[in-house]
Amino acid sequence: MRTVVFDLDGTLADTSADLLAAANACFRDLGHGDMLTPADTLTAFHGGRAMLRLGFSRLGAVSETMIDAQYPRLLAAYAEGIDTHTRLYPGAIAAVEVLRGRGFATTICTNKPEGLAETLVNRLGIRSLFDVLIGADTLPTRKPDVAPYAASVERAGGQVARSMLVGDTDTDRKTARAAGVPVALVTFGPEGRDIARLDPDALLDHFDELPELAERLVR
Repeated sequence: MRTVVFDLDGTLADTSADLLAAANACFRDLGHGDMLTPADTLTAFHGGRAMLRLGFSRLGAVSETMIDAQYPRLLAAYAEGIDTHTRLYPGAIAAVEVLRGRGFATTICTNKPEGLAETLVNRLGIRSLFDVLIGADTLPTRKPDVAPYAASVERAGGQVARSMLVGDTDTDRKTARAAGVPVALVTFGPEGRDIARLDPDALLDHFDELPELAERLVR
């Protein structure tokens, strides 16, 4: 079975505002103001620890101990407001439906913790569109290690050699290269068309283009 694997944050959905709000909740609890702004969207898509690291750097003091201490608070704050501002990118649902109608399996492989990812896709009403969801803590390793990607394909009944990844970061590109599969990087994510610098197999300007792209890249 042919399979298309999707990243979640920055690929299927713009989650940046809710991620930044969760990080800022930590800094407010510590007696500081909001240390992150909408201009930090790219950092948000690199995860909670990256946001905390940036915020503490702006305070002039950062250590992994401080980040470790605040990370559980960030996850709790994010869980409380996980879908306050998050929106699916235009055409995402239609593209996945077309792929499934053509016989593709569709899965999610994300570096968001599995529980949070499951909560989000259920609240967005799209969980039934994906055969499998693999999160950062589903397996002992996470992207760009190949194991989570392979598991997302194989648990859906697919074969890695007949799959592709749709993502938005260098982590996704590295994951695809490790798996030996094509990768399409979206240009509507945080980097825009600057993502072309990573030399993916394809750039995806709109989800409307994905079904035909998958037909071409996945044999």
